[in-house]
Amino acid sequence: MGKGKPHIEFLPLDMADGWETPPGYPDGMKQKVLTSDLDEVGKSGSRTRFLRIEPGVYSTEPFVHDHWEEVYLVEGDLIVGNDVNGQGGEKFQAPTYACRPPGAFHGPFKSDGGCTIFELHYYYDADE
Repeated sequence: MGKGKPHIEFLPLDMADGWETPPGYPDGMKQKVLTSDLDEVGKSGSRTRFLRIEPGVYSTEPFVHDHWEEVYLVEGDLIVGNDVNGQGGEKFQAPTYACRPPGAFHGPFKSDGGCTIFELHYYYDADE
């Protein structure tokens, strides 16, 4: 099991600062990690984050990971399944939600007008 997340009581969030491009993501896709003890090597823990995609930015390859992912499109638009040139795909408008099990291929992603996404990533063993 992960080391555990801290107890946080309504900590004010600075939504203008603290954003970074996650490894393997294109410039213009930035995350703000709220709390995390996600251990992808040890296959334990969880992460809570915001992800922003700037207008016109897109990824070119599908994503796949070995943990669960819940995604809530808070604001803006998100296009799922575009090609390597950022064309095509299915467009969703906020508010929308997705829940993906481990091993599910998803994406690539694009946003025409920009978007903010709230994500939960976690390892879950139904036998525990």
